[in-house]
Amino acid sequence: MPFADIDDVQLYFQAEGSRAKPALVLSNSLGTDLSMWDRQAAALAAHFFVVRYDTRGHGRSSLGTAPVTLDRLGHDVVGLLDHLDLARAHFCGISMGGLTGQWLGIHAAGRIARLALANTAARIGTAEGWLARAALVREQGMGGVADGSAARWFTPGFLAREPAEVDRLVRRLREQPPAGYAACCEALAHADLRDDVSTISVPLLLIAGRHDPVTTVADAQWLAVQVKDARMEELDASHLSNIERGEDFTARLRSFFTAC
Repeated sequence: MPFADIDDVQLYFQAEGSRAKPALVLSNSLGTDLSMWDRQAAALAAHFFVVRYDTRGHGRSSLGTAPVTLDRLGHDVVGLLDHLDLARAHFCGISMGGLTGQWLGIHAAGRIARLALANTAARIGTAEGWLARAALVREQGMGGVADGSAARWFTPGFLAREPAEVDRLVRRLREQPPAGYAACCEALAHADLRDDVSTISVPLLLIAGRHDPVTTVADAQWLAVQVKDARMEELDASHLSNIERGEDFTARLRSFFTAC
């Protein structure tokens, strides 16, 4: 299986498409894994060298021994690019992956060609909320957060239309390593890029879900104002818009990343 040894972790990744094409890295949300990008990877591999990975502590990626921070999550992506001998790549991250993308735009802009951030914010939630969730998971396992996840991720209409897909994602959440999930919650507790995002200079696409209760349209609008070269798209979806509105989401990425 393809793993990249980066600092103290083994990062699991999958690569699809031709290396002759521009590289595109996809970064998952909290509590999911690289399979959340199945629809996008299949459709975009004709146009890009698509690389998706499990964030440390998720899926098949190890957690490592050092505390998880946003800085560390960003360096994992830089390390993955180095492992694959990729000087630059496009990047799309959703939710927690979107915070990783913001870090890259701020601290590693020379490695990023174009940046797409979906269902994210410069500051997600509160430190108290994330630390409480981390403590819950460490004490009780994944069941407590998995039980209400579907309603946070999707609209009622999608829950009714796609019960099998919803069940698959909730099952994946239950299977996530509690220690990895909790460690990333603790990273999110301290992740705040509100004072730094205005330094992002790469072309930026923001995708917001109209019904997202976690990272709202207003969060995306705020980012769009802060970043000079930013455009924003709004989809009729909740938090995991790449799944709920898969074709629309993929079309936005294809258009944005092929515009250069």
